[in-house]
Amino acid sequence: MAKSSSMADKLALVLLYVFWFVGNYYYNLYNKQASMKAGGKDGGLTVTLSVMQIVVCAAWAMGLWLIRRNPTPLLGLKAPAPQPLPAITKADVISLLPLTFCYAFAHTAGVVALTAGSPAFGQIVKAAEPVFAAVINTLFYAKSPSLAKWCVLPVIVGGVAISTLKKESDGSYSVPLDLYVLAFGSVNNVFAAFKGSENHRAMAAPGLKDRIGGVGNQFALTNVLSLVFLVPCMVLSEGANWPKFVDLFTNDDAFRWNLCLSGITFYLYNELATLTIKKTNAVTQSVANTAKRVIVIVGVALVLGESLAPIKLLGCAIGIGGVLLYSLIDKIVYG
Repeated sequence: MAKSSSMADKLALVLLYVFWFVGNYYYNLYNKQASMKAGGKDGGLTVTLSVMQIVVCAAWAMGLWLIRRNPTPLLGLKAPAPQPLPAITKADVISLLPLTFCYAFAHTAGVVALTAGSPAFGQIVKAAEPVFAAVINTLFYAKSPSLAKWCVLPVIVGGVAISTLKKESDGSYSVPLDLYVLAFGSVNNVFAAFKGSENHRAMAAPGLKDRIGGVGNQFALTNVLSLVFLVPCMVLSEGANWPKFVDLFTNDDAFRWNLCLSGITFYLYNELATLTIKKTNAVTQSVANTAKRVIVIVGVALVLGESLAPIKLLGCAIGIGGVLLYSLIDKIVYG
């Protein structure tokens, strides 16, 4: 009986990983296809797309609160989890605002980075997040990484740099940087690094975890609260293009479905990632994150017909390998 239960748990974990990877892959695909329908970075709707994705996420979260159940565990052969309304106070909401602010703009910058140019290059830039996290945690939170981790950071930066190289007809290499993608990918990394630290700070408040009601509720609440920042940002930056968005959403079925499905898959793959974290150790999670990023970069590039030149693949391998090593180096060096 115990052996049968163990096999069932392993199968459930494998399914969670599969759906997590598939969800992340399809999110990137739907995200890019919606952006292409909206005219890409020159269409004037990239911020609007990112905000509308969070609107979909917030609607999904409120639907879960309405039925008081979260069906996502069904993907791992488990019963739906309870998801009651958070019992938070006004003071709790205020304490969560820095976290939701960072989450909001990490998402928007990430969407711009992944849709303004090559999603593969956007993913490679986003893979450099540990570099930004190391600097920000050292400067603002007095939490410097170990010396071993600092030594690995140049490997990550080097991998990203190599991935930008382009071979010319004379055999030389140039750096045709997509500065737009690089800039917004870097902004994404900055906000993502602050988000991680703010999450730890917020969740350390006495009793807050209990009042929120679990990790699933925390993610749902973060999506809803982030609209406080995202909607004004959308109005200020792209408000004049709102009629264009309404027309596109109303009349273009492909755009409407890609937008809605990008929001749903974004929500689900983040929840699935959280479920796998609860069931595995840090090493397994690091390996899984690395594998996921490789699958997304290669898979989306193939579907969209992007170039995967050997030099780009080499840079991708070095950068992502560096991220994996960064995750494991303390255990290797210090035991």
